[in-house]
Amino acid sequence: MSDAVLVRSDHLCKTYPDGHVTALVDVNLRIGRGEYVAIMGPSGSGKSTLLNLLGALDRPTSGEIIFDGQPLSTLRDLDRFRAEKVGFVFQSFHLLPTLTALENVQIPMFEGRLSAAARARRAAALLDVVGMAHRLDHVPGQLSVGERQRVAIARALANDPVLLLADEPTGNLDSRTAADILALFDQLHREHGKTIVMVTHGQDVAERAQRILRMRDGRLLEP
Repeated sequence: MSDAVLVRSDHLCKTYPDGHVTALVDVNLRIGRGEYVAIMGPSGSGKSTLLNLLGALDRPTSGEIIFDGQPLSTLRDLDRFRAEKVGFVFQSFHLLPTLTALENVQIPMFEGRLSAAARARRAAALLDVVGMAHRLDHVPGQLSVGERQRVAIARALANDPVLLLADEPTGNLDSRTAADILALFDQLHREHGKTIVMVTHGQDVAERAQRILRMRDGRLLEP
């Protein structure tokens, strides 16, 4: 792990009162800047809940998340934090069906200061990084599932986030396409220095990371 801790959780707990479900129990985690971490565990172990808390998509019941030295509980504008600091890649892509690849990638940039022309140039450059420069004007329905995930990854990189969070990013892909997407994550980590935290069920997927964390019943297991 890097000497510089980018994100850490201290005694993190999450309970959903409507179902009396305890999703996380006293999770203490350290992730170094530039590190590539995989989180494994059975369904219901708390993996996705932890990822959502790290990305400020949800708030913990108790405990604290410290991002680059600042407690998330002290931030007033979590929308801005997510837009500027974190990129999300989900299993289901979440692309807008009526927008082209170029337009989908620009969505996170709309709240920023870039002009329309600058947004389009950056989106095109990011689509080139993920191997989709030839599909700029295609809508999701004209793309394969692997191509849609590449567009989703480009969108996650739109604002040059410090942290990239991926929740089962190869879950809907065949083995060959999954291998291509994992190679892309390797490239983003190796060549672009991205800090990546990836939730996965697959041991082969997890082994691409530098470090594997395992969860069970809402608890982070000892290595």
